[in-house]
Amino acid sequence: MKFFDKALKQAQAQRPRVEPLVSPEEPQTGINPLPPEGEPTGSPKAVQEICYTHTRKVPVDVNTLIRNRLIVGSADTAIVQGYKLLRTHILQKTWDEHRNILMVISPLPDEGKTLTATNLAISMAQELDKTVLLVDADLRAPSINRYFGMEPGKGLVDYLEGRMSIPDLLVHPQGLDRLVILPGGWPTDWAAELIRSPRMLQLVPELKNCYPDRYVIFDLPPLLAYADALAFAPLVDGILMVVQARKTTREDLARCLEMLEDFPVLGYVLNGFDEVDSSRYYRHDGHLGEGWLSRLKLGKS
Repeated sequence: MKFFDKALKQAQAQRPRVEPLVSPEEPQTGINPLPPEGEPTGSPKAVQEICYTHTRKVPVDVNTLIRNRLIVGSADTAIVQGYKLLRTHILQKTWDEHRNILMVISPLPDEGKTLTATNLAISMAQELDKTVLLVDADLRAPSINRYFGMEPGKGLVDYLEGRMSIPDLLVHPQGLDRLVILPGGWPTDWAAELIRSPRMLQLVPELKNCYPDRYVIFDLPPLLAYADALAFAPLVDGILMVVQARKTTREDLARCLEMLEDFPVLGYVLNGFDEVDSSRYYRHDGHLGEGWLSRLKLGKS
């Protein structure tokens, strides 16, 4: 795996800054205000529960979650612990610097990025002092709602096209404390244009700065298939790359890291690693294992 280590080092560069585009005429996003001046944002008193007053609550069936391989109620403790370790790596490298806007991508379709983003969001929301907003920004093929058994409907596309405000679109899956979902909505052919639209350029800084105790995890389309993720990269504080064992080639990964050389790649998740050596790897239906955690390179960008 020396190739991966070498390639990842080439991707650890400072991202360009994007100034917030905040307009008083735009609708508010329903996020809590900053804590009182002088109060540390990481203190227990400063941490606030997500306010669900204006967030639609949706009941979820735990059997549906388990069937869709989400870690809530999972009997496979190895997978749960694997995500906790990934969560810890990310928190240690991002929290002190308030790098709370993360993007999860993959080189190609069907490499597990959406499942990884969703389980990472659930795991991070299980931290007692963290809240998480999971955003389905794969606007060509939004699918996060399906993992929770929710019917497709309105979402981020409707906000970006000016039809709805963010508070009207947020969803809280009941039973999953401190987790809120912003669905993608109906698929659109204008995804690349919407992902860098003025409304998106305004929304991301608002989510970053107005709610200091929240991580925002964006699920984007595959990097080598569409322009969306590369266009969105300047807006984020960290990028997690999901690669698929026996599918993602070294050439594909090298192309991705070359494309992202100016942006903060945190590391990669090796998905579908099914080695049988239980002393080194966990196994769960061809999904996450400790092997990728031992090779996850999380450093300052």
